[in-house]
Amino acid sequence: MTLTRAILPLALVLAMALWGFTALRLLPWAQWPALPWQVDAMSVPQILLSYGAMPRGAIALLAGAALGLAGALMQAVLRNPLADPTTLGTAAGAQLALVAATIFTPGLLVTSHLPVAFAGSALTTVLVIWLGARRDFAPVTVTIAGLLVGLMAAAIATALTLSQGHYLLSLIMWNGGALTQTDWRGVWRLAACLVPAVILAAVLARPLMALSLGDAQARALGVRLAGLRGATLVLAVALSALVSAELGLIGFVGLAAPALARSLGARSPLQRLMLAPIAGAVILSLADGVLMATASLGGPSLPTGALTGLIGGPLLLWLLPRMTAQVPGRVEQGVQTAGRARQPGRVIGSLALVTLALVLGLLLLGRGPAGWGLVPSALWADFLPLRATALLAAMSAGALLAMAGAVLQRLTANPMAAPEVLGVTGGAALGYAAVVFLLAAPGIMALALGAATGGALALTGLAAYALRHDMAPARLLLAGLAIGALASAVLAAIMASDDRRAWVVLGWMSGTTAQVTPATALALAGLALGILTLLLLAARWLEIMPLGSAVGQALGLPLIWARLALVLLAGLATGAATLLVGPVSFVGLMAPHLARSLGLMRPHHALCGSAVIGAALMGLATFGTRTLSYPYDLPLGLMATLIGAPWLFILLLRK
Repeated sequence: MTLTRAILPLALVLAMALWGFTALRLLPWAQWPALPWQVDAMSVPQILLSYGAMPRGAIALLAGAALGLAGALMQAVLRNPLADPTTLGTAAGAQLALVAATIFTPGLLVTSHLPVAFAGSALTTVLVIWLGARRDFAPVTVTIAGLLVGLMAAAIATALTLSQGHYLLSLIMWNGGALTQTDWRGVWRLAACLVPAVILAAVLARPLMALSLGDAQARALGVRLAGLRGATLVLAVALSALVSAELGLIGFVGLAAPALARSLGARSPLQRLMLAPIAGAVILSLADGVLMATASLGGPSLPTGALTGLIGGPLLLWLLPRMTAQVPGRVEQGVQTAGRARQPGRVIGSLALVTLALVLGLLLLGRGPAGWGLVPSALWADFLPLRATALLAAMSAGALLAMAGAVLQRLTANPMAAPEVLGVTGGAALGYAAVVFLLAAPGIMALALGAATGGALALTGLAAYALRHDMAPARLLLAGLAIGALASAVLAAIMASDDRRAWVVLGWMSGTTAQVTPATALALAGLALGILTLLLLAARWLEIMPLGSAVGQALGLPLIWARLALVLLAGLATGAATLLVGPVSFVGLMAPHLARSLGLMRPHHALCGSAVIGAALMGLATFGTRTLSYPYDLPLGLMATLIGAPWLFILLLRK
């Protein structure tokens, strides 16, 4: 047996050894209870072993097998090595459905979580498949659609979670994918569903083999493509929803397991469908064994999904350059078509006037005990300074995110690029969390610097990776989403820990203007004006860069320094804005699109228009936070997400 083929057995032995180490630290072998178990006669350590550690070890194997099989089925039917329940938004759909049901209709979850999880998973998967069909099921574009839909669903679920304090802790632990068990019922449910699923997968292997030859050849062999795709995806979605309903979010096992199966020599669909569940079981069991052993030695007790999420980003970045022959080049072009405004200055002036009128309305209009109305003049001295401070800070943050989005879309020549999509806000969140954990009492400047540094580092890493592999815009977008997935996994691990500092990060993630001071608001506004000025000075760079490196060099553009300067400015803008808004927002994606739709195509026009539109959008979000749930304030990130999510749908639905 070669070393490559020995990887799987050795990993399984290591996983079992880690589980055994944890079990023996919990209870020596001589004290393990004998069958049949009688709970009344067992000690507490024996109960914890028999109904906690043992079913946890079993469910790790079963859940990993289910996710590995689901990923293999998705990859086979879509002919896409990047497909899995995480990258296609299936798991995020289950997350959103279960979070929404927990908050709004908990009665639906009394008997079983599975129908709700399946409905959410099916909805997001159908949307992604429909979008993929409009683009010939090209692997990169289907994966982008899946990750964007998943990003949107996860953002809404996170915002809903943060808005409901009484469900907060349980939802955070569930979102992290904890494998903790209190009995064997989950094991029996998973086993009862996994066995017939493996049999059905074996039956589907032959038509999937025909499908791998292409649609035309499959039809010639008598394969009904719609029925095959439907049956395969229903089976994969059901497996993913089952795991989500039982354990929560466990990401990227379905991506890693088929990749491992291929590396072990599985070539035919039948071989991959049979080996991927084994690989998935080993991967999840090994990850859970590491966490259990760490916790038994006094380390943090983290949910297993937080660790498996760390697999996804690096694995996507590793797989992406190896897909050269599988993606039609025509679907990877960053194409922009829009008419240019004849008088862009007048358009920007009109936007500014509308925004000023909006500011006056937001300051004076409100909701009180008597309902909607204007703030009485007698209360202006008390209310208006508070509202003006919060509004100035929020609008400045919106302008910063919008300018960062405009710069990123120019740098990447991709109209779907934005701080939220390219992982910049995720990097800013990690920078913020690092400052919180490294400094005893971090001040506002230290937090701002940490968030800005994190955003800039994430963007610099993305740029370096893209330049190394000479990526098309669509692949660059997918690489950014991979970095964002990695940041999300780290944040999930932080949120699920029992460290009190995690609550500081959690409170920031919701986004609020309640603690903003006049000095902070003025500083943020000054930063927005300063960055806008610097970007306007760099307008020539932004004009030339979308034309390509060769044109830029021919025109004497210092490409390396220009890119570095723009990356740092975008990272600084994102870090400063997320310090107030939190990482949940789509303003950086929306505002540049709205500016282009108004004909603001030249860089200096687009930057000014995007900044004004971003400020107006975030001002509206601030107004919604204080009025929709009066007398309580909603998280600012929730309102920004509710405004931005429909826009993301519109962008995805456009041809």
